[in-house]
Amino acid sequence: MSAHSPEEVHDVLMAAFTAGDVEGFVRTYEEDATLVVPPDEVLVHGRDEIRRAVAPTFALKPRGEVTVLKKLESDGLALTQARWRLVGTGEDGQTIELTGDGTIVSRRQPDGSWKVVLDNPLRPR
Repeated sequence: MSAHSPEEVHDVLMAAFTAGDVEGFVRTYEEDATLVVPPDEVLVHGRDEIRRAVAPTFALKPRGEVTVLKKLESDGLALTQARWRLVGTGEDGQTIELTGDGTIVSRRQPDGSWKVVLDNPLRPR
């Protein structure tokens, strides 16, 4: 699934989490994208590192929700701010909740879709 607007990027990422679709999640990023991975704020670059870094979150089989709060857009680039929540189950059966207020920089692709360039799902400290 492709995002057709900067706001929809957030929905596509959340839908991939809910479906357990790691590859769909990774395809939403540009090849050389950068992601800050919660909860430890690990910085990863490129789709291969992103795939490895998000695997533990996908293992929780999370369900989630996201609300886009703001968008700035100009000349094929967009900065969106969103509030998100994921709830999953750990190996021990305990409920695990991850939340954040984050930002994504996305870029319009030649085919009109939008892909993530920079993703920081956590509010700066």
